Amino acid sequence: MDKYIKNRETGKIELHFEKSEYQALNETQKSKLKSSYLWSNYGKCWVSRAKDPNTYWAIKVAEELGFAGCEKVGERLSYAEQVEQKAERAENRAERYETYADNAASRAETLQAPLNKMHGDIAFFTQPIIAGHSGSQAFARYREKLYKKYEHGMDEYRKSGYYQERAETARKTADNEKLKDRVYLDNRIRECNKNIRDYQKRITSLEQNIYKIQQGETLRGYSGDIITAESLESRLEDILERYDAEQDKLNFFEDCLEKLGGIQFSQENIKTGYVVEVQRWGKVEVVSAGPVKIQIKTKYSVLTESYAAIEKIISSKPKTEDVLNPYKAGDILCLCRPADSSIYRAFQILKSTEKSVQIQEITIDNGIPKAGQFKPNSKSERKGITKSKYSNFIGAYYDGWQLEKYTA
Repeated sequence: MDKYIKNRETGKIELHFEKSEYQALNETQKSKLKSSYLWSNYGKCWVSRAKDPNTYWAIKVAEELGFAGCEKVGERLSYAEQVEQKAERAENRAERYETYADNAASRAETLQAPLNKMHGDIAFFTQPIIAGHSGSQAFARYREKLYKKYEHGMDEYRKSGYYQERAETARKTADNEKLKDRVYLDNRIRECNKNIRDYQKRITSLEQNIYKIQQGETLRGYSGDIITAESLESRLEDILERYDAEQDKLNFFEDCLEKLGGIQFSQENIKTGYVVEVQRWGKVEVVSAGPVKIQIKTKYSVLTESYAAIEKIISSKPKTEDVLNPYKAGDILCLCRPADSSIYRAFQILKSTEKSVQIQEITIDNGIPKAGQFKPNSKSERKGITKSKYSNFIGAYYDGWQLEKYTA
């Protein structure tokens, strides 16, 4: 067997070998081959299911099957060309599915036509069958035949609906609707930037290791084998190709986002308390506005969204609710079990200010907090007064849990 082929145009791994070589493989090898590859009648070869940069297992299977080394063919398509190619294939796929749907609907109509002609003929559907009467038995067989054709026609209509759904999905892919969605583009740009940073770190590491080897230093892998400069240079070449591809993809998504007018909102023009209209959720209140994302309060929960999801500002008047301290010195605050509301920890307020309280843990006797009886070795702690994002609770928290005011 020869080298496995890396097709730069498709980003996939190809295995070319004769039928006799395939037949010589044992069942385990054939199973591994089919788990990572599909047979291509067009290319007359086995093509990896995954494409670059996710071809690790495909390459590993190729090496286990005896393919040594890699031969690269073709030229890498730009990401814009890949999107165009994908859209063209989706358009062709949509046309095929629409043809399948029309053909299935036509077959259904033909199959159901004989029985449909009988609509209004009550005698046809209610005619009793006389046992032993040849004419009556023949009529029963004919009627049953029409019923079966009608049922078969329903199956064809269902098949037509299935193909229509597939055609609609393919049409959406062909129309590149995702490229008109700011949230989708923003997420892809973030992914690309993350991948580029990772590739930059790997490139730097490989270059440093190559330099060490060139200076006479011996490097070993996890298995203990000596790492050669040639193997690192080969890996560096692959990483540089992936880096270029990721940079090309980033430029493509940034161009698409720029055509939509970019992201119009950020921490500079979105403040806590604003009411904005967000994709999927409609009108919501901004709970917090960070440098990268916002938190919004929906009807049921608080969610995190990107600024790209904001479509417009409904109200730009931040809420100025005063957070008043509901506690005073001497009050007892408790942590209660959610299951039965029983108290398992209690604290007494030593000092209360406008924005915080100074508390110290006290003992509990039979579920009742004992004021003034502080736990041995306990220390006072300061807790701020805040308003919950999720409810109307205003008070102090301990390890993320609300401190409830104790009433005897």
